[in-house]
Amino acid sequence: MENLEFVCPCHFGIESVLSGEIKRMGAQNIKTTDGRVQFSGGLEFLPRANLMLRTAERVLLKIGEFEANTFEELFEGTKSLFWENWIGKLDRFPVKGHSINSQLRSVPDCQAIIKKAVVDRLKRSYKVDWFVETGCLYQIQFSIIKNVVSLYIDTSGEGLHKRGYRRNSAIAPIKETLACGIIDLAHVKPFSTVYDPFCGSGTFLIESALKAKNIAPGINRKFVSEQWGQIGADIWKNERLRAINLIRSDIEFRGIGLDIDEQAVELSLNNSKKAGVDSIINFKQRDIKKFNLNQTERGIVLCNPPYGERLLEKKQAENIIRTMGKVFKKKKDWSYYIISPHKDFEKIFGRNSDKKRKLYNGMLKCNLFMYFK
Repeated sequence: MENLEFVCPCHFGIESVLSGEIKRMGAQNIKTTDGRVQFSGGLEFLPRANLMLRTAERVLLKIGEFEANTFEELFEGTKSLFWENWIGKLDRFPVKGHSINSQLRSVPDCQAIIKKAVVDRLKRSYKVDWFVETGCLYQIQFSIIKNVVSLYIDTSGEGLHKRGYRRNSAIAPIKETLACGIIDLAHVKPFSTVYDPFCGSGTFLIESALKAKNIAPGINRKFVSEQWGQIGADIWKNERLRAINLIRSDIEFRGIGLDIDEQAVELSLNNSKKAGVDSIINFKQRDIKKFNLNQTERGIVLCNPPYGERLLEKKQAENIIRTMGKVFKKKKDWSYYIISPHKDFEKIFGRNSDKKRKLYNGMLKCNLFMYFK
């Protein structure tokens, strides 16, 4: 099979991080747009991308792209694509997607037309009149932006942020994929000491440890495309073995998680055990007021402090920001990476960041405030 095209959606603001990951993975023809990165590679890149990518939300197999201003053009364009190369006559192929700034505004109508077009194409290929759809799942996704239709099949199933170690979550946990983007921007290395004084469910520290040891984030989970007949079991087996062989044991990484909530500390510890990195992370119950820089010679602080939604909570959140400004002191070999939606964060914190980047934490517009000078 010739080179395939893939698209990986990601959080807005970390496209460059994902692009770097994909490049290091050995893919070709990498193109970056808002919220997604496209690349090409052989069949082995389907399991490799699912297993290895830390900041991708999912891996989509691109089937085709065309312009459509009418429903007839949408139908004919969809029908012209080689769906039979992937979808068998027993397989399931539901359709979902979105339309932005396009003539074809009705998403339900687009869903129905794309489904009908795929059915017509497969009827011709398999010489059948009815599809029972009891077999493997091939979730079709469409994106219509400015009248350009892009059609994909989802190869991941559950979102790639679901690593398998976080069974339960603290309130408002940061998504694993976004955490990894911040970890990359913070230049966490196998020899780093990383702190999170609001550890919550432990995401920053667990993901930092997984990166330090080069453990593939998808190594302990399953993917919908593992059931597909086009990808032999040997390819998946070889890619899993490749991922295992890339794991590092010769590291000096250390993670230290702190939280005022005893339950959060317990939850973080349990999650780190499930992820297999509890031996290199310590969790303690501690108030942010007692954070000090004398524990180690150097450190990287990553945190997602509480921001509050109601008036009283907002005041408490601002007090926490003020406290951070006092305890996160300027010191050689120390850096701080703080994600916050607060518009006056720097003013309350007490000093301007050395750099900041716009990010979205879920639907919430935030900034990553970086202090490293």
